[in-house]
Amino acid sequence: MIDFNIPPYTGKELTYIKKAVESGKICGDGIFTKKCSEWIEQRYGTAKALLTTSCTHALEMAAHLAEIKPGDEVILPSYTFVSSADAFVLRGAKLVFVDIHPETMNIDERLLEEAITEKTKAIVPVHYAGVGCEMETIMKIAKKHHLLVIEDAAQGVEAFYKGKALGTIGDFGCYSFHETKNYSMGEGGAILVQRPEYIEKAEILREKGTNRSKFFRGEIDKYTWVDFGSSYLPSELNAAYLWAQLECSEQILNDRMTTWNFYHESLLDLEKKGDLVRPYIPPDVTHNAHMYYIKTKNLDERTRLISFLKEKGIHCVFHYIPLHSSEAGKRFGRFCGEDRYTTRESERLLRLPLYYGMKDTDRQYVTEMLHEFYRTK
Repeated sequence: MIDFNIPPYTGKELTYIKKAVESGKICGDGIFTKKCSEWIEQRYGTAKALLTTSCTHALEMAAHLAEIKPGDEVILPSYTFVSSADAFVLRGAKLVFVDIHPETMNIDERLLEEAITEKTKAIVPVHYAGVGCEMETIMKIAKKHHLLVIEDAAQGVEAFYKGKALGTIGDFGCYSFHETKNYSMGEGGAILVQRPEYIEKAEILREKGTNRSKFFRGEIDKYTWVDFGSSYLPSELNAAYLWAQLECSEQILNDRMTTWNFYHESLLDLEKKGDLVRPYIPPDVTHNAHMYYIKTKNLDERTRLISFLKEKGIHCVFHYIPLHSSEAGKRFGRFCGEDRYTTRESERLLRLPLYYGMKDTDRQYVTEMLHEFYRTK
C-alpha cells in the first residue's frame, strides 16, 4: 500500500530529543523552542513567533488577542478545517462564510465587502494547499473597514505571496506543525505576531496569564498572574523534534517539490483531454508543495476513482466537507451570497499521496494508475 502521508523524519530528531532530556528542561521554552522561534522570526521577518501546542491553539490565541466578543462577526471560507471556525465560536462570534475561487480553493476576496457589516471584526483568509490568498486586496479591504486580518497559514510554512511569507502579512498568522504538515512536531503550531503592541500580551496569554517570559529574560525578579491566559506552550521534546526538520527545511521542500512537479507534468495529458483538472498556482505565489490534488468531473467519478486506487494499493483521500453545511456550521454561522463553487468544488477534489522521502517508483505507480483509470472508465 502506498500511504497517503508519512510524517517527516530527517534522522536527527531522536538525538535532539535526547539532548533536551539531558538539559533538564523539557517543559518548554528551552533551547530548542528558542531555536525554532528565532528561525521563524529571522527567516520570515515576523516581529514575534511563539510556538504553540497546535495551530488550533494559535488561532485561539489570535482570537483572544483580537478581542473577539459575543456578537462580533468573522468572515472566512466555508472550505476549511473546523479549527478555523472553532477559535472564533469559542469567543462567541458569528461566522460569515463566503464563497471560494474554484481555481485555488481560496477565499474569493471580491466577495468580502458584501459580507461586511457593522458587526464585522476580522477576516480569516485560509491559504489552501500552501497557495497564498490574494492578500494585497484583502489587506486593503481590511484597512478600509478597520478590520483585523488573521491568516490561517496552517498549510503555508515556507510559502510566499509577492515575496512575503504567508502568515506574516496580516495582523496575526497561524502555522501548523501537525504530523501531516511539511514540517512536524507531532502536534504543534506557532502564532506569528506582526504588531509590537500585541507581543507582551501574547506572551502572557500563552503562559497561563503570567509574566513568566519577562522573568526568564531577566526583566523582572519574580513573575506573577497579571491577566487571563491558558497553557499554550508545547513541550521541549516536541520543539526538539521540529528543530531537526527546520534545519533541513530546504531539503524537505525540494524533496516534496520533486514529487509535486512529477505529478504535475505526468498528468498534463489527462488535463488536456479533459479527464481531470490540475492545481492552479497564481503568478504572484510561491507554493510549498504541501499537497497535490486533482479534480474529477463530479462526486460520483471521485468516489469510483478512490475505490479504484484503493484496489491498486494507493491511499488517496478527499478533503473538507464545507463547514456551512455541517450541523455546527448552521448553528454558528451563515453563508453570505451564493454557494457557487464551495460545495461543487469540494466534491471534485482528490488528494494524492505526497510526503518527504516518497520513492520515485511510488509516484510513478500513482500516475500510471490514474492513466489506467481514465483509459478504462
